[in-house]
Amino acid sequence: QLGLDMEELEEIEEDAGLGNGGLGRLAACFLDSMATLGLAAYGYGIRYEYGIFNQKIRDGWQVEEADDWLRHGNPWEKARPEYMLPVHFYGRVEHGATGAKWVDTQVVLALPYDTPVPGYMNNTVNTMRLWSARAPNDFNLRDFNVGDYIQAVLDRNLAENISRVLYPNDNFFEGKELRLKQEYFVVAATLQDIIRRFKASKFGSTDSVRTVFDSFPDQVAIQLNDTHPAMAIPELMRIFVDIEKLPWNTPPLWLVLNALGTLLWPPLWETLRGTSLNASTAHHLSGLHWQHIASLFPNDMDRLRRMSLIEEGGTKRINMAHLCIVGSHAVNGVAKIHSEIVKTQVFEDFAALEPEKFQNKTNGITPRRWLLLCNPGLAELIAEKIGEDYVRDLSQLTKLHEFVDDDLFIREVAKVKQENKVKFALYLEKEYKVKINPSSMFDVHVKRIHEYKRQLMNCLHIITMYNRIRRDPAKLFVPRTVIIGGKAAPGYHMAKMIIKLINAVAHVVNNDPVVGSKLKVIFLENYRVSLAEKVIPATDLSEQISTAGTEASGTGNMKFMLNGALTIGTMDGANVEMAEEAGEENLFIFGMRVEDVAELDREGFCAGGSPRSGSWSPVRCSHWPPAHSPLHVSAVADSPFLHRCRFKVFADYEAYVKCQEKVSELYLNSKAWTKMVIRNIAAAGKFSSDRTIKEYARDIWHVEPSDLKIPPPNEPRDAVEDKTPNGTAA
Repeated sequence: QLGLDMEELEEIEEDAGLGNGGLGRLAACFLDSMATLGLAAYGYGIRYEYGIFNQKIRDGWQVEEADDWLRHGNPWEKARPEYMLPVHFYGRVEHGATGAKWVDTQVVLALPYDTPVPGYMNNTVNTMRLWSARAPNDFNLRDFNVGDYIQAVLDRNLAENISRVLYPNDNFFEGKELRLKQEYFVVAATLQDIIRRFKASKFGSTDSVRTVFDSFPDQVAIQLNDTHPAMAIPELMRIFVDIEKLPWNTPPLWLVLNALGTLLWPPLWETLRGTSLNASTAHHLSGLHWQHIASLFPNDMDRLRRMSLIEEGGTKRINMAHLCIVGSHAVNGVAKIHSEIVKTQVFEDFAALEPEKFQNKTNGITPRRWLLLCNPGLAELIAEKIGEDYVRDLSQLTKLHEFVDDDLFIREVAKVKQENKVKFALYLEKEYKVKINPSSMFDVHVKRIHEYKRQLMNCLHIITMYNRIRRDPAKLFVPRTVIIGGKAAPGYHMAKMIIKLINAVAHVVNNDPVVGSKLKVIFLENYRVSLAEKVIPATDLSEQISTAGTEASGTGNMKFMLNGALTIGTMDGANVEMAEEAGEENLFIFGMRVEDVAELDREGFCAGGSPRSGSWSPVRCSHWPPAHSPLHVSAVADSPFLHRCRFKVFADYEAYVKCQEKVSELYLNSKAWTKMVIRNIAAAGKFSSDRTIKEYARDIWHVEPSDLKIPPPNEPRDAVEDKTPNGTAA
């Protein structure tokens, strides 16, 4: 009636880019599943004024721009000033007869903004509560008193900077004071809010009624999403002891241990470093832990050092990962292979001591966003065959196995894919001014740019294909459109160099008349969720080629599988379980396994030359561009690409090229390709976040999902009054 187009409005709305990569997106899928499964759950985080940066590509280089996502307002959120809470920084501790007091602090107010999280077709709406930092009115009152009113008002920004911007590093420890303040800010505000609700007598009340905390672990489950909120452990202890006046002995520690669970994310060491923090509660906890280990392993100083919460050295640091393990009753990895690495390599000592504490919870994705919303054509086609219930129970996709040989279904699946490709090709043509052949294979590699994800290996394969076409233009070649996208952390020089290399290669390939439409290369600028929703349904080949043992799980791999793309990948992360579910013969698996990588590390590996010689020779790889190739200079000039062989690009390269040849061969047989696609979709049921959340709920949070459907607001509620599902607020 207003003459507006819904799709245009959707395009205008900004992404809420409040996370870095898979971890942030996983949290969003988890919130969707918790609401759909009827779990009484809150998601807590920071309402960053500026989210993950907007990426511009200028002259092939990544340039970062601020993501002012709130400039037009956010209609989905509601400020809740009535629940605003104080968070204390700095100051000192005074010990008196009544216990410890934290005095002379700088106070920052945490203002909550609530966003509704609706479940699927069950009238359940949960809450995501994001905290925004505000300066109290008496901030820097001393400056007011000496007459410097203007400076005192300007200094309010210092307090409010806490929620100003998201740090754009996903896999690297940020040793910055502001980052530490952000981590404490979200933890301190959230725990106060949780305890307020625990004490309240009834829904919406702010009056404290409960004063006994014995039932706290039965009523509240707190899941730490990676080690970033690790300060929740000492902070909850501080609240119990200093604020609630519980005695400094077993009960508060028992309460904390039984309330907290920790999801551990990347197996890369960068993220597990300590933080410099003068926290008496954490030190006390460290002392208790030290005594416990010393009593079990007397005189084993090496073990004590390895398991200590405090890292010794020039500056004493608290090891956040160790703190999480000691302070949680459950610790989980996010894919079978990752959980095994966590237990047997990264935290071997801890796992040997408390094996029952360590669990696996393989990640999942919400089929509501990653199928129904982004690929309605395929979702409807599946519903026609097996009904609509699969949306809430993705395991029902196995019924599609009955239709693998159904010629009509094969044609319909291929048709939906082609329609998605045509739509995306038009988008690329409009945005990138490159004419794309929609019948070419869409070979897609989209994720954060990082050496371990090996976008460099994909780039080398583009060079290989380019040289083969140049060598023999008349030879049959399966046309490909290679699409690479992702953001590099602003301070990550090598990742930025890889982006520049890809764009340099794309410039040569896309402007070579000999190559024509046989090969096109596009670097997707500013890859984000809304762009993923466009590219994933149009993808033929999904690149999941990380060095074995480096990817915790991956969730992009699952999204591509569900949307009818075939996977070329290593046995890493959730790829292993995807191969288990679909059969390894229905994925293009190549390269070293985890044990092969370990063996190579023991031998000492450098790309080319003999393993220990340290020499590097491109001659060893027959696919390398010859000296006269226009790509030779751009590919080889920066030798650090290849000298830094931690992620074994060359060790896996020959196997990768051979595997890509198999991909091209199968793509020529459209029917056989589509049958393999159907087998993959039919095997994707395990990778629903609903399944993941059910496992968390039963094994860690000790609550049962509910299928109770709340009546809509226009129907009387008497029938379900007081019949809400029994359970914990997660």
